[in-house]
Amino acid sequence: MRLTEPGYIGDVYLKNRLVMAPMISNLCNPDGSTNEQHIRYLEERAKGGVSLIITEYSYVDNINARGSRNQMSLSNTDFIPKLRRLTERIHAHDCSIFVQLVHAGGKALDETNERYPSAPSSVQYPGHTPMELSVREIEDIVERFAKAASTARRSNFDGIELHGAHGYLIHEFLSPALNKREDRYGGSFENRIRFAQEVIDAVRNTSGLATGIRLSLYEDDEDGYGPDYGLKIAESLKNIDYVHFSAGRFAPPGSSMPFYGQSAHIAAKLPRKAKVTTMVVGSVVDLNSAEAVLKKADFVSIARALLADPTFAESIIHGYPFRPCIRCNQACRDNSFGEVRCTVNPETGLESVQIPMQKVEGEIVIVGAGVKGLEAALQAARSGLKATLYEQREQIGGQLLDYYDEYKKKAFSALLDYYRSALRHHNVDIRLGERYSGEALYCLPDREYEHLKPKDELYVDSNIFQHHDEVLRLAEECTVFMSDRSLRSLDRTRESVFRKMAESKGVRFVPFEWNSFDVSIHERLQYDIRAAMVSGREALRRYIDERRRWKF
Repeated sequence: MRLTEPGYIGDVYLKNRLVMAPMISNLCNPDGSTNEQHIRYLEERAKGGVSLIITEYSYVDNINARGSRNQMSLSNTDFIPKLRRLTERIHAHDCSIFVQLVHAGGKALDETNERYPSAPSSVQYPGHTPMELSVREIEDIVERFAKAASTARRSNFDGIELHGAHGYLIHEFLSPALNKREDRYGGSFENRIRFAQEVIDAVRNTSGLATGIRLSLYEDDEDGYGPDYGLKIAESLKNIDYVHFSAGRFAPPGSSMPFYGQSAHIAAKLPRKAKVTTMVVGSVVDLNSAEAVLKKADFVSIARALLADPTFAESIIHGYPFRPCIRCNQACRDNSFGEVRCTVNPETGLESVQIPMQKVEGEIVIVGAGVKGLEAALQAARSGLKATLYEQREQIGGQLLDYYDEYKKKAFSALLDYYRSALRHHNVDIRLGERYSGEALYCLPDREYEHLKPKDELYVDSNIFQHHDEVLRLAEECTVFMSDRSLRSLDRTRESVFRKMAESKGVRFVPFEWNSFDVSIHERLQYDIRAAMVSGREALRRYIDERRRWKF
Protein backbone atom coordinates (compact mmCIF):
# COMPACT_ATOMS: atom_id res chain seq x y z
CA MET A 1 0.00 0.00 0.00
CA ARG A 2 1.30 3.45 -0.96
CA LEU A 3 1.02 6.65 1.08
CA THR A 4 -0.78 8.35 -1.80
CA GLU A 5 -3.40 5.63 -2.20
CA PRO A 6 -6.89 6.87 -1.27
CA GLY A 7 -9.02 4.95 1.20
CA TYR A 8 -12.14 4.95 3.34
CA ILE A 9 -12.96 5.03 7.03
CA GLY A 10 -16.59 4.02 7.10
CA ASP A 11 -18.14 6.12 4.36
CA VAL A 12 -15.55 8.91 4.69
CA TYR A 13 -13.27 9.17 1.65
CA LEU A 14 -9.63 10.04 2.43
CA LYS A 15 -7.31 11.21 -0.34
CA ASN A 16 -4.20 9.54 1.12
CA ARG A 17 -3.03 7.44 4.06
CA LEU A 18 -1.63 10.25 6.23
CA VAL A 19 -3.57 11.38 9.30
CA MET A 20 -2.87 14.07 11.88
CA ALA A 21 -2.97 12.43 15.30
CA PRO A 22 -4.82 14.02 18.22
CA MET A 23 -2.45 16.04 20.42
CA ILE A 24 -3.08 18.24 23.43
CA SER A 25 -2.72 21.87 22.32
CA ASN A 26 -4.22 23.94 25.17
CA LEU A 27 -5.11 26.51 22.51
CA CYS A 28 -8.86 26.60 23.14
CA ASN A 29 -10.58 29.03 25.47
CA PRO A 30 -10.85 28.24 29.20
CA ASP A 31 -14.53 27.32 28.74
CA GLY A 32 -13.63 24.69 26.12
CA SER A 33 -14.72 26.62 23.02
CA THR A 34 -12.49 26.89 19.98
CA ASN A 35 -11.01 30.13 18.65
CA GLU A 36 -9.06 31.54 15.73
CA GLN A 37 -5.68 30.56 17.19
CA HIS A 38 -6.78 26.94 17.56
CA ILE A 39 -8.39 26.87 14.11
CA ARG A 40 -5.33 28.33 12.38
CA TYR A 41 -3.08 25.78 14.07
CA LEU A 42 -5.15 22.88 12.71
CA GLU A 43 -5.77 24.55 9.36
CA GLU A 44 -2.04 24.81 8.63
CA ARG A 45 -1.77 21.01 8.98
CA ALA A 46 -4.77 20.53 6.69
CA LYS A 47 -3.10 22.77 4.10
CA GLY A 48 0.05 20.66 4.51
CA GLY A 49 -1.42 17.59 2.87
CA VAL A 50 -2.89 15.20 5.45
CA SER A 51 -6.17 13.58 4.46
CA LEU A 52 -7.68 13.60 7.96
CA ILE A 53 -7.26 15.63 11.13
CA ILE A 54 -8.30 14.14 14.45
CA THR A 55 -8.73 16.91 16.98
CA GLU A 56 -7.20 16.84 20.41
CA TYR A 57 -9.23 15.04 23.05
CA SER A 58 -12.45 16.91 23.80
CA TYR A 59 -14.26 16.45 27.09
CA VAL A 60 -17.88 15.35 27.22
CA ASP A 61 -19.03 17.06 30.44
CA ASN A 62 -18.16 19.81 32.91
CA ILE A 63 -18.49 17.53 35.94
CA ASN A 64 -15.19 15.67 36.09
CA ALA A 65 -14.29 14.75 32.51
CA ARG A 66 -11.61 17.39 31.83
CA GLY A 67 -8.01 16.26 31.59
CA SER A 68 -6.15 19.52 30.92
CA ARG A 69 -6.44 23.29 30.88
CA ASN A 70 -7.88 25.06 27.84
CA GLN A 71 -9.03 21.67 26.55
CA MET A 72 -11.61 21.56 23.76
CA SER A 73 -15.13 20.57 24.76
CA LEU A 74 -18.26 19.27 23.06
CA SER A 75 -20.33 19.50 26.22
CA ASN A 76 -22.14 22.68 25.23
CA THR A 77 -24.30 23.25 22.14
CA ASP A 78 -23.46 26.96 22.36
CA PHE A 79 -20.06 25.99 20.93
CA ILE A 80 -21.55 24.66 17.67
CA PRO A 81 -21.22 27.88 15.59
CA LYS A 82 -17.50 28.17 16.30
CA LEU A 83 -17.02 24.41 15.84
CA ARG A 84 -18.67 24.78 12.44
CA ARG A 85 -16.12 27.45 11.62
CA LEU A 86 -13.39 24.94 12.48
CA THR A 87 -14.81 22.14 10.33
CA GLU A 88 -15.52 24.55 7.47
CA ARG A 89 -11.93 25.76 7.41
CA ILE A 90 -10.52 22.23 7.43
CA HIS A 91 -12.89 21.04 4.70
CA ALA A 92 -11.78 23.93 2.49
CA HIS A 93 -8.41 22.19 2.09
CA ASP A 94 -9.77 18.84 0.88
CA CYS A 95 -9.26 17.39 4.34
CA SER A 96 -11.68 15.55 6.63
CA ILE A 97 -11.90 16.12 10.37
CA PHE A 98 -12.88 13.81 13.22
CA VAL A 99 -13.34 14.95 16.81
CA GLN A 100 -11.88 12.84 19.60
CA LEU A 101 -14.17 12.50 22.63
CA VAL A 102 -12.87 11.74 26.11
CA HIS A 103 -13.77 11.39 29.72
CA ALA A 104 -10.54 11.69 31.71
CA GLY A 105 -11.79 9.43 34.50
CA GLY A 106 -9.20 8.88 37.22
CA LYS A 107 -6.79 11.19 35.37
CA ALA A 108 -9.20 14.13 35.43
CA LEU A 109 -7.57 17.38 36.44
CA ASP A 110 -8.92 18.12 39.91
CA GLU A 111 -8.30 21.87 39.62
CA THR A 112 -10.55 22.35 36.58
CA ASN A 113 -13.47 20.01 37.37
CA GLU A 114 -16.50 20.38 39.63
CA ARG A 115 -16.02 17.00 41.27
CA TYR A 116 -13.12 14.83 42.39
CA PRO A 117 -11.84 12.33 39.78
CA SER A 118 -13.73 9.05 39.49
CA ALA A 119 -12.75 5.76 37.88
CA PRO A 120 -13.89 2.15 37.48
CA SER A 121 -12.10 1.22 40.72
CA SER A 122 -10.65 3.19 43.60
CA VAL A 123 -7.03 2.15 43.07
CA GLN A 124 -3.81 4.13 43.25
CA TYR A 125 -3.19 6.61 40.42
CA PRO A 126 -0.13 8.88 40.17
CA GLY A 127 -0.55 11.29 43.08
CA HIS A 128 -4.07 10.39 44.15
CA THR A 129 -6.77 7.72 44.46
CA PRO A 130 -10.01 8.40 42.53
CA MET A 131 -13.51 7.53 43.70
CA GLU A 132 -15.18 4.40 42.33
CA LEU A 133 -18.02 4.96 39.88
CA SER A 134 -21.45 3.54 40.59
CA VAL A 135 -23.38 1.74 37.85
CA ARG A 136 -25.77 4.71 37.64
CA GLU A 137 -22.85 7.09 37.16
CA ILE A 138 -21.44 4.86 34.43
CA GLU A 139 -24.76 4.91 32.61
CA ASP A 140 -24.89 8.70 32.91
CA ILE A 141 -21.43 9.01 31.35
CA VAL A 142 -22.49 6.86 28.39
CA GLU A 143 -25.37 9.28 27.86
CA ARG A 144 -23.03 12.27 27.99
CA PHE A 145 -20.85 10.70 25.29
CA ALA A 146 -24.01 10.35 23.20
CA LYS A 147 -24.91 14.02 23.69
CA ALA A 148 -21.41 15.09 22.72
CA ALA A 149 -21.70 12.92 19.61
CA SER A 150 -24.89 14.75 18.69
CA THR A 151 -23.02 18.04 19.03
CA ALA A 152 -20.27 16.65 16.79
CA ARG A 153 -22.79 15.79 14.06
CA ARG A 154 -24.40 19.22 14.25
CA SER A 155 -20.95 20.82 14.07
CA ASN A 156 -20.27 19.06 10.74
CA PHE A 157 -17.48 16.78 11.90
CA ASP A 158 -16.98 13.83 9.55
CA GLY A 159 -16.44 11.27 12.28
CA ILE A 160 -15.81 10.58 15.95
CA GLU A 161 -12.88 8.94 17.67
CA LEU A 162 -13.27 7.72 21.24
CA HIS A 163 -10.20 8.05 23.45
CA GLY A 164 -9.68 4.59 24.88
CA ALA A 165 -5.94 4.90 25.53
CA HIS A 166 -3.40 6.57 27.81
CA GLY A 167 -5.13 5.81 31.10
CA TYR A 168 -8.32 7.78 30.48
CA LEU A 169 -11.74 6.42 31.45
CA ILE A 170 -12.44 3.99 28.61
CA HIS A 171 -8.91 2.63 28.91
CA GLU A 172 -9.34 2.35 32.68
CA PHE A 173 -12.22 -0.06 32.16
CA LEU A 174 -10.18 -2.07 29.64
CA SER A 175 -7.05 -2.31 31.79
CA PRO A 176 -6.92 -5.29 34.22
CA ALA A 177 -4.61 -3.27 36.48
CA LEU A 178 -7.14 -0.43 36.87
CA ASN A 179 -10.44 -2.29 36.66
CA LYS A 180 -11.00 -4.38 39.80
CA ARG A 181 -14.80 -4.38 39.60
CA GLU A 182 -16.80 -7.56 40.07
CA ASP A 183 -20.08 -6.43 38.49
CA ARG A 184 -21.04 -6.40 34.83
CA TYR A 185 -18.29 -3.87 34.07
CA GLY A 186 -15.39 -5.94 35.39
CA GLY A 187 -14.03 -9.33 36.38
CA SER A 188 -13.83 -10.91 32.92
CA PHE A 189 -12.54 -9.73 29.57
CA GLU A 190 -16.09 -9.52 28.23
CA ASN A 191 -17.14 -7.34 31.15
CA ARG A 192 -14.08 -5.10 30.96
CA ILE A 193 -14.86 -4.17 27.34
CA ARG A 194 -18.58 -3.62 28.08
CA PHE A 195 -18.28 0.10 28.88
CA ALA A 196 -16.30 0.77 25.68
CA GLN A 197 -18.89 -1.12 23.65
CA GLU A 198 -21.79 0.76 25.24
CA VAL A 199 -20.13 4.09 24.47
CA ILE A 200 -19.42 3.02 20.87
CA ASP A 201 -23.02 1.97 20.33
CA ALA A 202 -24.46 5.11 21.93
CA VAL A 203 -22.20 7.43 19.93
CA ARG A 204 -22.85 5.68 16.66
CA ASN A 205 -26.60 5.43 17.15
CA THR A 206 -26.85 9.09 18.12
CA SER A 207 -24.60 10.64 15.49
CA GLY A 208 -24.63 8.26 12.54
CA LEU A 209 -21.02 9.33 11.92
CA ALA A 210 -18.01 7.16 11.22
CA THR A 211 -16.83 5.97 14.63
CA GLY A 212 -13.48 4.65 15.78
CA ILE A 213 -11.55 4.17 18.98
CA ARG A 214 -8.02 4.91 20.07
CA LEU A 215 -6.50 2.08 22.08
CA SER A 216 -3.24 1.48 23.86
CA LEU A 217 -1.79 -1.52 22.07
CA TYR A 218 0.20 -2.19 25.24
CA GLU A 219 0.96 -0.62 28.60
CA ASP A 220 4.52 0.24 29.59
CA ASP A 221 3.79 -0.12 33.32
CA GLU A 222 5.29 -3.08 35.18
CA ASP A 223 1.81 -4.59 35.66
CA GLY A 224 0.66 -3.55 32.21
CA TYR A 225 -0.85 -5.69 29.50
CA GLY A 226 0.97 -6.61 26.30
CA PRO A 227 0.30 -6.22 22.55
CA ASP A 228 -1.66 -9.47 22.26
CA TYR A 229 -4.22 -8.17 24.76
CA GLY A 230 -4.47 -4.84 22.96
CA LEU A 231 -5.01 -6.62 19.66
CA LYS A 232 -7.69 -8.79 21.28
CA ILE A 233 -9.57 -5.69 22.44
CA ALA A 234 -9.45 -4.23 18.93
CA GLU A 235 -10.86 -7.35 17.36
CA SER A 236 -13.51 -7.90 20.04
CA LEU A 237 -15.22 -4.52 19.85
CA LYS A 238 -18.17 -4.34 17.47
CA ASN A 239 -19.80 -1.59 15.44
CA ILE A 240 -16.57 0.38 14.85
CA ASP A 241 -15.06 1.68 11.61
CA TYR A 242 -11.44 1.72 12.73
CA VAL A 243 -9.00 1.24 15.58
CA HIS A 244 -6.23 3.75 16.26
CA PHE A 245 -3.31 2.12 18.08
CA SER A 246 -1.23 4.19 20.46
CA ALA A 247 0.49 2.93 23.62
CA GLY A 248 0.91 3.47 27.33
CA ARG A 249 -1.02 3.99 30.54
CA PHE A 250 0.95 5.98 33.14
CA ALA A 251 4.58 4.87 32.70
CA PRO A 252 6.73 6.27 29.89
CA PRO A 253 7.37 6.23 27.01
CA GLY A 254 3.83 5.65 25.74
CA SER A 255 3.39 7.09 22.26
CA SER A 256 6.02 9.85 22.52
CA MET A 257 9.27 7.91 22.33
CA PRO A 258 12.23 10.33 22.51
CA PHE A 259 15.33 10.13 20.35
CA TYR A 260 16.69 7.34 22.55
CA GLY A 261 14.24 4.85 20.98
CA GLN A 262 13.53 3.55 17.49
CA SER A 263 11.16 5.23 15.08
CA ALA A 264 7.72 3.69 14.42
CA HIS A 265 8.12 2.01 17.81
CA ILE A 266 4.45 1.12 18.31
CA ALA A 267 4.07 -0.43 14.86
CA ALA A 268 7.15 -2.52 15.63
CA LYS A 269 5.28 -4.13 18.55
CA LEU A 270 2.06 -4.80 16.67
CA PRO A 271 2.03 -8.60 16.23
CA ARG A 272 0.08 -8.42 12.98
CA LYS A 273 -2.49 -6.29 11.22
CA ALA A 274 -5.78 -6.25 13.10
CA LYS A 275 -8.92 -7.63 11.48
CA VAL A 276 -10.35 -4.13 11.33
CA THR A 277 -9.33 -0.91 9.59
CA THR A 278 -6.31 0.28 11.54
CA MET A 279 -4.13 3.34 12.00
CA VAL A 280 -0.97 3.41 14.10
CA VAL A 281 0.83 6.35 15.71
CA GLY A 282 4.21 6.61 17.41
CA SER A 283 7.52 8.15 16.27
CA VAL A 284 6.61 8.55 12.61
CA VAL A 285 9.18 11.15 11.62
CA ASP A 286 10.15 10.44 8.00
CA LEU A 287 9.22 8.52 4.87
CA ASN A 288 10.81 5.28 6.08
CA SER A 289 8.89 5.22 9.36
CA ALA A 290 5.63 6.09 7.59
CA GLU A 291 6.10 3.23 5.17
CA ALA A 292 6.99 0.89 8.05
CA VAL A 293 3.60 1.65 9.64
CA LEU A 294 1.75 0.91 6.39
CA LYS A 295 3.14 -2.62 6.40
CA LYS A 296 0.88 -3.36 9.40
CA ALA A 297 -1.85 -0.74 9.19
CA ASP A 298 -4.19 0.99 6.76
CA PHE A 299 -3.39 4.57 7.81
CA VAL A 300 -0.38 6.36 9.30
CA SER A 301 -1.06 8.59 12.30
CA ILE A 302 1.43 11.45 12.57
CA ALA A 303 1.92 13.56 15.67
CA ARG A 304 5.12 15.42 16.57
CA ALA A 305 6.38 15.51 12.97
CA LEU A 306 3.40 17.74 12.11
CA LEU A 307 4.33 20.11 14.91
CA ALA A 308 7.84 20.36 13.48
CA ASP A 309 6.55 20.95 9.95
CA PRO A 310 2.87 21.36 8.98
CA THR A 311 3.80 20.32 5.40
CA PHE A 312 5.25 16.99 6.53
CA ALA A 313 2.65 14.96 4.60
CA GLU A 314 3.11 16.81 1.34
CA SER A 315 6.88 16.83 1.79
CA ILE A 316 7.36 13.08 2.21
CA ILE A 317 4.96 12.39 -0.66
CA HIS A 318 6.84 14.67 -3.07
CA GLY A 319 10.35 14.43 -1.64
CA TYR A 320 10.61 18.03 -0.43
CA PRO A 321 12.90 19.06 2.47
CA PHE A 322 11.04 19.43 5.77
CA ARG A 323 11.88 20.50 9.29
CA PRO A 324 12.48 17.24 11.10
CA CYS A 325 11.04 16.27 14.46
CA ILE A 326 14.10 15.49 16.55
CA ARG A 327 11.96 13.73 19.20
CA CYS A 328 13.45 15.87 21.97
CA ASN A 329 10.14 15.91 23.93
CA GLN A 330 10.83 19.44 25.12
CA ALA A 331 8.45 22.17 23.96
CA CYS A 332 5.76 19.76 22.77
CA ARG A 333 5.56 18.03 26.16
CA ASP A 334 5.11 21.20 28.20
CA ASN A 335 1.35 20.69 28.28
CA SER A 336 0.50 21.00 31.96
CA PHE A 337 0.40 24.79 31.73
CA GLY A 338 1.82 25.60 28.30
CA GLU A 339 0.24 25.85 24.87
CA VAL A 340 1.49 23.61 22.10
CA ARG A 341 4.97 24.53 20.88
CA CYS A 342 7.82 22.82 19.02
CA THR A 343 11.56 23.07 19.65
CA VAL A 344 12.41 23.18 15.94
CA ASN A 345 9.46 25.25 14.69
CA PRO A 346 8.99 28.70 16.28
CA GLU A 347 5.60 29.12 14.56
CA THR A 348 3.82 26.12 16.08
CA GLY A 349 0.85 27.25 18.17
CA LEU A 350 1.40 30.86 17.10
CA GLU A 351 0.10 30.61 13.54
CA SER A 352 -2.53 33.32 14.01
CA VAL A 353 -0.09 35.93 15.32
CA GLN A 354 2.91 35.40 13.04
CA ILE A 355 4.08 38.56 11.28
CA PRO A 356 5.43 37.74 7.81
CA MET A 357 8.99 38.82 7.13
CA GLN A 358 9.19 41.82 4.82
CA LYS A 359 10.03 41.15 1.20
CA VAL A 360 13.24 42.97 0.34
CA GLU A 361 15.92 43.01 -2.31
CA GLY A 362 19.65 43.22 -1.89
CA GLU A 363 22.46 41.31 -0.23
CA ILE A 364 23.20 40.29 3.32
CA VAL A 365 26.19 38.75 5.05
CA ILE A 366 25.53 36.62 8.11
CA VAL A 367 28.27 35.45 10.44
CA GLY A 368 27.90 32.25 12.44
CA ALA A 369 26.42 28.96 11.22
CA GLY A 370 25.04 27.74 14.50
CA VAL A 371 21.26 27.36 14.76
CA LYS A 372 20.76 31.10 15.16
CA GLY A 373 22.72 31.95 12.02
CA LEU A 374 21.27 29.09 9.99
CA GLU A 375 17.73 30.20 10.77
CA ALA A 376 18.55 33.83 10.02
CA ALA A 377 20.14 32.89 6.68
CA LEU A 378 17.16 30.75 5.69
CA GLN A 379 14.64 33.48 6.52
CA ALA A 380 16.78 36.09 4.79
CA ALA A 381 16.80 34.07 1.57
CA ARG A 382 13.04 33.52 1.83
CA SER A 383 12.63 37.29 2.19
CA GLY A 384 14.35 37.87 -1.14
CA LEU A 385 17.87 38.69 0.04
CA LYS A 386 20.96 37.19 -1.54
CA ALA A 387 22.58 35.71 1.55
CA THR A 388 26.15 34.73 2.27
CA LEU A 389 26.81 32.78 5.47
CA TYR A 390 30.27 32.67 7.03
CA GLU A 391 31.38 30.05 9.55
CA GLN A 392 34.92 29.74 10.89
CA ARG A 393 34.49 26.03 11.58
CA GLU A 394 34.56 23.46 8.80
CA GLN A 395 30.93 22.44 9.35
CA ILE A 396 27.62 24.10 10.05
CA GLY A 397 25.97 23.43 13.40
CA GLY A 398 27.82 25.48 15.99
CA GLN A 399 27.33 24.12 19.50
CA LEU A 400 25.30 21.18 18.22
CA LEU A 401 28.53 19.72 16.88
CA ASP A 402 30.03 19.53 20.36
CA TYR A 403 27.55 17.09 21.89
CA TYR A 404 28.86 13.78 23.19
CA ASP A 405 25.56 11.90 23.55
CA GLU A 406 25.37 9.72 20.42
CA TYR A 407 21.56 9.82 20.40
CA LYS A 408 21.47 13.60 20.43
CA LYS A 409 24.12 13.81 17.72
CA LYS A 410 22.04 11.56 15.48
CA ALA A 411 18.84 13.54 16.14
CA PHE A 412 20.57 16.89 15.59
CA SER A 413 22.19 15.68 12.36
CA ALA A 414 18.72 15.45 10.79
CA LEU A 415 18.12 19.10 11.63
CA LEU A 416 21.45 20.12 10.13
CA ASP A 417 20.71 18.08 7.01
CA TYR A 418 17.48 20.04 6.68
CA TYR A 419 19.31 23.35 6.85
CA ARG A 420 21.84 22.19 4.24
CA SER A 421 19.05 21.22 1.84
CA ALA A 422 16.93 24.31 2.49
CA LEU A 423 19.84 26.74 2.20
CA ARG A 424 21.03 25.06 -0.98
CA HIS A 425 17.49 25.28 -2.39
CA HIS A 426 17.43 29.03 -1.65
CA ASN A 427 20.92 29.58 -3.13
CA VAL A 428 22.56 30.70 0.12
CA ASP A 429 26.33 30.95 -0.31
CA ILE A 430 27.92 29.12 2.63
CA ARG A 431 31.59 29.88 3.33
CA LEU A 432 33.01 27.32 5.76
CA GLY A 433 36.40 27.61 7.45
CA GLU A 434 36.45 31.37 6.90
CA ARG A 435 36.48 34.25 9.36
CA TYR A 436 34.67 37.46 8.53
CA SER A 437 35.00 40.77 10.34
CA GLY A 438 33.25 43.30 8.13
CA GLU A 439 29.74 44.70 8.23
CA ALA A 440 27.31 41.85 8.72
CA LEU A 441 24.53 40.41 10.79
CA TYR A 442 26.47 38.61 13.52
CA CYS A 443 24.55 35.59 14.78
CA LEU A 444 26.66 34.31 17.63
CA PRO A 445 24.91 32.49 20.52
CA ASP A 446 23.03 34.77 22.90
CA ARG A 447 24.10 32.62 25.80
CA GLU A 448 27.07 30.30 26.27
CA TYR A 449 27.12 28.18 29.41
CA GLU A 450 30.31 27.52 31.31
CA HIS A 451 31.77 24.11 30.52
CA LEU A 452 32.07 21.58 33.33
CA LYS A 453 35.66 20.80 34.30
CA PRO A 454 36.89 17.47 35.62
CA LYS A 455 38.10 16.97 39.19
CA ASP A 456 38.46 13.93 41.45
CA GLU A 457 34.85 14.26 42.59
CA LEU A 458 32.58 16.56 40.62
CA TYR A 459 29.24 17.63 42.12
CA VAL A 460 26.73 18.96 39.55
CA ASP A 461 23.33 20.55 40.19
CA SER A 462 22.20 21.79 36.79
CA ASN A 463 19.22 21.50 34.47
CA ILE A 464 21.22 22.82 31.49
CA PHE A 465 21.11 20.37 28.58
CA GLN A 466 24.77 21.05 27.76
CA HIS A 467 25.75 20.04 31.29
CA HIS A 468 23.78 16.80 31.04
CA ASP A 469 25.82 15.93 27.99
CA GLU A 470 29.10 16.89 29.64
CA VAL A 471 28.30 14.76 32.68
CA LEU A 472 28.21 11.68 30.44
CA ARG A 473 31.63 12.50 29.06
CA LEU A 474 33.25 13.51 32.35
CA ALA A 475 32.05 10.33 34.05
CA GLU A 476 34.77 8.58 32.06
CA GLU A 477 37.41 10.79 33.67
CA CYS A 478 36.23 11.31 37.25
CA THR A 479 33.54 10.49 39.79
CA VAL A 480 30.43 12.54 39.09
CA PHE A 481 27.59 13.21 41.53
CA MET A 482 24.45 14.78 40.10
CA SER A 483 21.44 16.15 41.94
CA ASP A 484 18.04 14.56 41.33
CA ARG A 485 16.53 17.93 40.49
CA SER A 486 18.96 18.35 37.61
CA LEU A 487 16.65 16.22 35.48
CA ARG A 488 13.43 18.13 36.15
CA SER A 489 13.70 20.00 32.87
CA LEU A 490 13.39 16.71 30.98
CA ASP A 491 10.31 14.87 29.81
CA ARG A 492 9.65 11.79 31.97
CA THR A 493 10.86 9.39 29.30
CA ARG A 494 14.03 11.29 28.57
CA GLU A 495 14.65 11.56 32.30
CA SER A 496 14.25 7.82 32.78
CA VAL A 497 16.52 6.85 29.89
CA PHE A 498 19.13 9.50 30.66
CA ARG A 499 19.31 8.41 34.29
CA LYS A 500 19.93 4.79 33.31
CA MET A 501 22.53 5.81 30.73
CA ALA A 502 24.31 8.10 33.18
CA GLU A 503 24.28 5.48 35.94
CA SER A 504 25.73 2.93 33.53
CA LYS A 505 28.67 5.30 33.09
CA GLY A 506 29.14 5.67 36.85
CA VAL A 507 27.19 8.88 37.55
CA ARG A 508 25.66 8.84 41.03
CA PHE A 509 22.40 10.68 41.64
CA VAL A 510 21.97 12.31 45.04
CA PRO A 511 19.33 14.48 46.74
CA PHE A 512 19.71 18.19 46.24
CA GLU A 513 20.03 18.64 50.01
CA TRP A 514 22.74 15.96 50.20
CA ASN A 515 25.79 18.16 49.73
CA SER A 516 27.15 21.37 48.26
CA PHE A 517 27.79 21.40 44.52
CA ASP A 518 30.66 22.62 42.38
CA VAL A 519 28.19 23.81 39.76
CA SER A 520 24.66 24.89 40.61
CA ILE A 521 22.58 26.47 37.86
CA HIS A 522 18.88 26.16 37.05
CA GLU A 523 17.20 28.23 34.37
CA ARG A 524 13.48 28.10 33.81
CA LEU A 525 13.93 29.30 30.22
CA GLN A 526 17.33 28.10 29.15
CA TYR A 527 18.89 28.94 25.81
CA ASP A 528 18.11 25.99 23.57
CA ILE A 529 17.46 25.21 19.90
CA ARG A 530 14.10 26.96 19.80
CA ALA A 531 15.45 30.03 21.58
CA ALA A 532 18.29 30.20 19.05
CA MET A 533 15.86 29.97 16.13
CA VAL A 534 13.65 32.71 17.53
CA SER A 535 16.71 34.86 18.17
CA GLY A 536 17.94 34.37 14.59
CA ARG A 537 14.59 35.40 13.17
CA GLU A 538 14.32 38.46 15.38
CA ALA A 539 17.91 39.52 14.65
CA LEU A 540 17.11 39.41 10.94
CA ARG A 541 13.86 41.31 11.43
CA ARG A 542 15.67 44.09 13.31
CA TYR A 543 18.42 44.17 10.68
CA ILE A 544 15.85 44.61 7.90
CA ASP A 545 13.85 47.19 9.86
CA GLU A 546 16.96 49.26 10.50
CA ARG A 547 17.84 49.25 6.81
CA ARG A 548 14.38 49.27 5.24
CA ARG A 549 15.00 52.71 3.77
CA TRP A 550 18.42 51.79 2.52
CA LYS A 551 19.16 50.09 -0.73
CA PHE A 552 20.64 46.68 0.00
